[in-house]
Amino acid sequence: MLARAKWDVIVVAAGRGTRMGTAESKQYLLLEDKPILIHTLQLFEAMEEIAEMVLVVGAQDVTRCEELLLQYNLHKVKAVAAGGSERQHSVRIGLSLLHGDWVMVHDGVRPLVTPAAVRACMAAAERSEAAVLAVPVKDTIKQVNESGIIVATPDRRSLWAIQTPQAFRRSLLQEGHERAAAEGFVGTDDASVVERLGVSVTVAEGDYTNIKITTPEDLPWAEFLLASRKQE
Repeated sequence: MLARAKWDVIVVAAGRGTRMGTAESKQYLLLEDKPILIHTLQLFEAMEEIAEMVLVVGAQDVTRCEELLLQYNLHKVKAVAAGGSERQHSVRIGLSLLHGDWVMVHDGVRPLVTPAAVRACMAAAERSEAAVLAVPVKDTIKQVNESGIIVATPDRRSLWAIQTPQAFRRSLLQEGHERAAAEGFVGTDDASVVERLGVSVTVAEGDYTNIKITTPEDLPWAEFLLASRKQE
């Protein structure tokens, strides 16, 4: 049974999303009748395990997001902070504003993660101190060199596609980010800065529907998934 620990959440939404090909940043595009980012924040707002959130966005969007929080009555977001030049820097900024024992980091453009998946990730972290949501890779993966030649075919059974949220004891994640900053390391996710400490990170199996809305094709797929859930 999941312990009733209280969790904080850093929602990262500072990217411009050039692959979406729109003038508007992807996190503010409408999914059904409200911005993608609002769907994400409302999910955590409704979970009783969540104590506080920090939203990290582009400096030019801080005021805009503060107004959205008022519009949608999102009371658990304690601060809207301007992000850094890299996602990792943005997470470190968010960490500096939180003081609870446990923290999750989640992409603002993953609005379809389920409460059940979030709780599975939290439970795994409470057992091991560090956990990520992930799903087994379905496709065969090839390692390709700079000349476009296949050089290896990893065993698909050992490959997982990593998602968010990623969940940690806050002090552990803080230590990982501080060391990464001191050593000039920039990783692709938060688990990577913890792994560098020699800490094992646990995988909690998530859902394939926990998509990251990144390209134009993702938005209609997200709309379909959202509509399907309403019919269940």
